[in-house]
Amino acid sequence: MNHFANKGQLTMRMLTLTTTIVLTLASSSLVIANGRGHLVIVGGGGTPDVVLEKMVELAGGKDAKIVVLPQASASESRGSAAVEKFASIGANKAQVLELADLAAAAKAIEGADLIWFSGGSQRRLAEALHSAKLVDAIRRRHAEGAVIGGSSAGAAVMSELMIPGSPDEQRFVAGNTPISRGFGLAPELIIDQHFVRRSRMNRLLSAVMDHPDRIGVGIDERTAIIVSEKRLTVYGESSVVIIDARGKAKVAETGQLQSARKIRLSVLSQGDSFDFSGMEPVTVPASAGTICACQATIGPPWDLPEGLRI
Repeated sequence: MNHFANKGQLTMRMLTLTTTIVLTLASSSLVIANGRGHLVIVGGGGTPDVVLEKMVELAGGKDAKIVVLPQASASESRGSAAVEKFASIGANKAQVLELADLAAAAKAIEGADLIWFSGGSQRRLAEALHSAKLVDAIRRRHAEGAVIGGSSAGAAVMSELMIPGSPDEQRFVAGNTPISRGFGLAPELIIDQHFVRRSRMNRLLSAVMDHPDRIGVGIDERTAIIVSEKRLTVYGESSVVIIDARGKAKVAETGQLQSARKIRLSVLSQGDSFDFSGMEPVTVPASAGTICACQATIGPPWDLPEGLRI
């Protein structure tokens, strides 16, 4: 009896130990999965202090290590305005990161608490960082908990399907809105910026009808969304427009007129939230490349004064 009792006790201990190990591993996986950092996505036209302060808070406070990636701009002083803006709210550990030394750049990204993309041309920014093979490092840092932020061009690149510029004609025709590859930090969303100020509804709506499995998010100037765990919340002074065509759009052949019925449209302001947790997961490939080599007219955002690019 004692032999069988001891054997039973040993079996129970082993089961308990196994269960403990499994639960511990499951908990560790959960922590990693839920450890993804916030995205702070600004529609351009300047970043309100309330958004900057919230972003720095999410990154750990005023001692956060901040890396500014200014490659959207061709200005000699690119990125300096962003560093000054962070310093104005007491965050003094911001540095502009150029790409002359790629090993040093990768190391700086790996150690950053907050990575910021300043404004200019999203096409220029995407090409620079994809060519430097730093996008995967940025994604990894985000997955580890770093905050990633950007304004204007730096907002557009957050998408996997990125709008690099305006079409030559405003038409609801399949393939009319150009699409190229962004960074895939918010792969479920197609993000457009300066949205109300520059009347960009047509191009975003057309892009969403081409890709109805994604949600269009148009962010106006001096306004931001903060994304966490497939939920976005609006901060700032103007509006955010949500276009949700899931199951509503008939995808047309390139060059044909688009059509959709009962598309869901939301207009959000300060404090409003939108939950997109019910979406199917979107797989983001690791290798760089172009999704669509479309022609686009890139206009004044390239030439904005440096002070408007943060």
